[in-house]
Amino acid sequence: MISPSSQRPRGVLIRDFKDLKLVRRELETRARQEAERQAALQAAAAVARAEKELFSRAVGRVMALAPQHRPGHKASLERARPAPVAEQQQRDEQAVMREALSDEFDVETLLHTDETLSFRRPGMGPDVVRKLRQGSWSIQRQLDLHGFRREDAREALGAFIRDANKAGLRCVRVVHGKGLGSPGKAPVLKGRVQSWLIQKKEVLAFVQARPAEGGAGALVVLLAQS
Repeated sequence: MISPSSQRPRGVLIRDFKDLKLVRRELETRARQEAERQAALQAAAAVARAEKELFSRAVGRVMALAPQHRPGHKASLERARPAPVAEQQQRDEQAVMREALSDEFDVETLLHTDETLSFRRPGMGPDVVRKLRQGSWSIQRQLDLHGFRREDAREALGAFIRDANKAGLRCVRVVHGKGLGSPGKAPVLKGRVQSWLIQKKEVLAFVQARPAEGGAGALVVLLAQS
């Protein structure tokens, strides 16, 4: 039983039974409001639980981050180091190539005087030159020196012959041009290419290319077996 003295609202003075009814209605109103508030809290908690469950289903299983992956931890990454380049070796090889292929070499004494100024190394029979002219060997690789300066052409030719010989190639073509675009319409590299080729031990013979293969602007070169 509610005690009027302990449960009446503050500021309400009970004088008679009518005042007691007022107190009772006030208490019932407060009880109803409290019940509504509790129901609202329970409904909000239910909604929160439903949203959490829906989020968990959408995200799936959650794994804890390893210590090294947690915020504030810096990963130790190794920088990719560039591949070592033997620059000194490359410079040495280029220097040797320049010294090996001299511009002062007297090629005229070694060229056979014919309509194409062919060359064959001592010990090679004349049939080698004849077969080169006839195309008995298939051309396996080509170097085009059009537009090269003298120093660049010399290095390119030396590297080309060396690499072709290492690859086991036997017959290659070197295009030096006819000099139609140079002053005086004279071939600039033709004589030098012949001289450089004769100085290469890998070269056994060469002849002027056939018209279909470059004619006076190219040489067909026979290489020794690697």
